[in-house]
Amino acid sequence: MTNKSKLKHGVDFIGVTTPFYCVDENGRYLLHKRSKNCRDEHGKWDTGGGKLEFGLTPEENVLKEVSEEYGCKGKIIEQVPLYTSLREWDGKKLHWLAIPFFIRVKSTEAKNGEPHAMDEIRFYKLEDFPSPLHPALEHVLKIHADLFKKHSMPL
Repeated sequence: MTNKSKLKHGVDFIGVTTPFYCVDENGRYLLHKRSKNCRDEHGKWDTGGGKLEFGLTPEENVLKEVSEEYGCKGKIIEQVPLYTSLREWDGKKLHWLAIPFFIRVKSTEAKNGEPHAMDEIRFYKLEDFPSPLHPALEHVLKIHADLFKKHSMPL
């Protein structure tokens, strides 16, 4: 029998995550560059997210993650339809169910709340996203291009 404490979300069982796409008052998206301390996709640009914690609703979880990762309050502006992320990293198959959200943040309040996991954070216009992007972000940009365009309009 496998020791429960050694089981990994998304590897040993389907992980559930609440990714978020933070957009500011100018229609720019907040991205971070993943550090070598992240579990995978080092050096790739990503939005944010975290595994759904027991006892929290997806809405509570995503706002907690925004606060932890970007050190600011966020406001949910839209929940995105669920999607499945199937990919491979370092020879291991990964399987995640994503419950994503668009979140409004103030550009002046965002900061790197997890410098051990994020080398840098920066706001980008949709058409100016950096490279390379995290594969899950590339996937969601394709399947929900219309939503990303809708939320990239300045207030």
